[in-house]
Formats: sequence, structure tokens, C-alpha cells
Amino acid sequence: MTAPTTPAILLVRPQLGENIGAAARAMWNFGLDRLRLVAPRDGWPNPAALAMASGAGRLLDGAAVAPDLAAAAADLTFLYAATARPRELTKPVLTPREAVAEARGRIAAGERVGFVFGPERAGLETGEVARAGAILSVPVNPAFPSLNLAQCVGIVAYEWACAGGAVPAAHASGRADRASTVEIERLGEHLERQLDAAGFFFPADKAPSMRLMLRNSLARLGLTRTEVQTIHGILRQLARGPGRRGGAGGG
Repeated sequence: MTAPTTPAILLVRPQLGENIGAAARAMWNFGLDRLRLVAPRDGWPNPAALAMASGAGRLLDGAAVAPDLAAAAADLTFLYAATARPRELTKPVLTPREAVAEARGRIAAGERVGFVFGPERAGLETGEVARAGAILSVPVNPAFPSLNLAQCVGIVAYEWACAGGAVPAAHASGRADRASTVEIERLGEHLERQLDAAGFFFPADKAPSMRLMLRNSLARLGLTRTEVQTIHGILRQLARGPGRRGGAGGG
């Protein structure tokens, strides 16, 4: 199966239709056309977005809309989360140029990549950043780090064009077997259920940060589908206990 040759751009809870339209316009300026919207504040479609998009209205017409990041990124295998704020999460932090260069290598190997941008006022939530494999941070003036949503998308799109645009089509092989974000999410849920049953998340006030660390670690591992299925099987066997055997299928 041929994988996409460009990354998806995911806008999470965008607040202004004008910013969605401006982001679409910047994307199309530099050859990106895979736009996904997560719970846009003012609903969808949005006339203000269409007016601002100018000749890039085709991107808005084809934009996928999802209720949350998990649904929007379900088919993707690697996410770059754009954020300017320091986080308690341990992840690689890349500039747009570095992230684009790495993304091109992943796409060439058959992976499905997305760049994730948060809402204008507060940016991505920590739990959303945890889903990503790496953080994208634009080197801005530290005295004024505020960057408009469309500007941030435009910087990534520009770097994409400078790096050569669409990657030659890849066919499923090697890293194309990388587990999707939804498969990693299901593995995380399975692991949490087993750890809950074992009383691992203790004390209670530490449980949220422990769960966040677990999800963050899984996102960084770069597991293949085969590895995910194997871990599901291990967890089920541990739950059965000694002397009872079972297969290694999904969770």
C-alpha cells in the first residue's frame, strides 16, 4: 500500500476561523494539502475561514474534522507537537527544520506523519503533547515567544518546501509496520488496566502523573504493530497467571 508523501497538519481546537483559513493558505503556498481539524471552537464549516483562505479553499473543503486528537491522528504513526512551553515530558525537542528533515525520512520509509498545533490562547494540553514522539519548538525571541497559529504552520510549511516538497511514494516495508497512534493508545489502555488491577498507581495523588509518564513513554518507543501485539499477549498471559496459555493477538 502506498503511504502519503506529505505530512498531515492537525489544528487542535482552533478558536478563530480566520486563523484556520490563513493556515490553509500558508499550507497550500508551500505544497501541503492534508488538513485536519480537531473540535474547532466555532464549528465547521466556517465562513471566516473560507474568506481568509482565498485560493486555498480546496483545503478547507477536504479538511477532516474530528472530536479529539486521538480520533484525528488515529491512522498516523508519528506526531510532532508544536509547543513553546517547557514540559515535564521527556521528548526530543526539534526546530522546524530538524523536524521536517526527520519527518521526510519517516515518510520515505512508509510512515504516516502529522504536525500538531494547539489552540491560539493556551496551546496544546500536556496530555496531547504526550501523544507525540517529538516536540517542535520554533526558535523565537524569548522575551516575546507568542507566535500566531497560522505563522507557526507557515514556518513548517516553508521548511517543507525548502527541503524538497513531496517525498517519493513509499511502499509498505520496514518502518511502514510502525504502530499507529490508535494502536499505541489501545496498548496504553490495556497496560493501565493491568496496572490498575495490580495496584500499581499508588498513592492516588501521584496516579495522574504516573499515567501521563506511561503514555509519554509508549509514544516515544516507536513500536511496530508486531511488537504491540506481542506486548498485548504478554499482558494477557500475566493476567491469566502460571499454567494457562493463550495467543498473542490484539488487546
